Amino acid sequence: MNNEEIIIIEDNETMRLGMVESLRREGYHVKDYANGVDALTAFKEKRVSLIITDLKMEPLDGMEVLRQVKEIHPHTEVLIVSAYGSIDTAVQAIQRGAADFLTKPFSPEELRIRVKSIMSKIQHRQELENLMEQNRILNEELALQYEDMVGTSQAMKEVFALIQQVADKDSSVLIQGESGTGKELIARAIHRNSKRAEKSFIKINCGALNENLLESELFGHEKGAFTGAVRQKRGRFELANQGTLFLDEIGDISPAMQIKLLRVVQEGEFERVGGEDTIRTDVRIITATNRDLQKLIYEDKFREDLYYRLSVIPITLPPLRERRDDIPALVNHFLKKVAQKFQQPIKTINRQAVELLYNYSWPGNIRELENLIERLFVICTGEEIDSEIIAAHLNPAQNVSKEGIHKALDDALFNYEKNLIMQAMKKAGGIKNKAAKILGIKTSSLYYKLEKFGLL
Repeated sequence: MNNEEIIIIEDNETMRLGMVESLRREGYHVKDYANGVDALTAFKEKRVSLIITDLKMEPLDGMEVLRQVKEIHPHTEVLIVSAYGSIDTAVQAIQRGAADFLTKPFSPEELRIRVKSIMSKIQHRQELENLMEQNRILNEELALQYEDMVGTSQAMKEVFALIQQVADKDSSVLIQGESGTGKELIARAIHRNSKRAEKSFIKINCGALNENLLESELFGHEKGAFTGAVRQKRGRFELANQGTLFLDEIGDISPAMQIKLLRVVQEGEFERVGGEDTIRTDVRIITATNRDLQKLIYEDKFREDLYYRLSVIPITLPPLRERRDDIPALVNHFLKKVAQKFQQPIKTINRQAVELLYNYSWPGNIRELENLIERLFVICTGEEIDSEIIAAHLNPAQNVSKEGIHKALDDALFNYEKNLIMQAMKKAGGIKNKAAKILGIKTSSLYYKLEKFGLL
């Protein structure tokens, strides 16, 4: 049985009673009204999940009912029905916030299908709200231990568990994942939870330096070792002694540098550039890459022996699109972080906006989400960030999925065209060339559409 409450507004009594009966049989609690004024009065006293309203009515038409409903309670869904529908009217209704547009005449089954689809959307939104609250509570518990690492999805729980298991060991760790997934945060979390936590955490981006500069940065150099070496310099391996050395973008180092790195990993010793003295070091090495090292090994671009030395403990970070349940909590986390950064009151983000973020593909992962939240915080003049401003600033090269902002419009147009064809076939008594003439299209086009809509 369904517990959702629905209001039906229809000035045609026969039509209204038929709709009421059809939905009550499905277990919905339905209240019906002959005009928009009475319905809105009741809605102000007690809000419902869904309002089904006729388009052409007096004194308030369906569009005005839609406007007032969204003004009173933006999250109530509205289904508009009309015998005078057109593509333009359907598009206009969807743009103004309607969940769907249904053209008369329609069967009881068609009405039930549309209502069920809308109710599923409402349930999804409610589950998202519950998830946001659960994430908020759980992430408060994790905050002290993992600082900026936010996530309660199953994938992240497994990562956190692995950090706990390996943090206090000295085994080398290889963190793999796409750019922007938070590999450095994982490395820092391992260091903070290790017995080396009181010592240095030193990082270097191996992909940002050429071979000579990288060698000098890692191992240091003696005065006069090369032009510009005016003094002795200690390298990162010395600076990280008894602590942790984080080598980011390890997949980008040259074959020659791989050999030198292998020696340090195996023997724990090296010489500065231009030096003869062997220096011993005790470091915990954590590496990270967004490249497929196994593929690089196959292509003879990365040493297999170095790979196995570095990946004693492999950790794979999932992209944001594979841990979407963490998005609400991440959004709240970044909103608080940005508010603190600019010393301003924290802004909120409405549910439609969260759903839009939830359904975006996030090619730049968490880094892209964080940058977007800061941008929206700065440019949004109000206290609430809504879906319109988010849609305008998402990466235009990436399409929002069908579950996102375009889904309602696509579904409405699809159903509208299907309904027109069903009506034409009914009027034509099932004769296809007759139905094609009614629709003003070729018979071959009708066959294509019948197959498209599963009506053959």
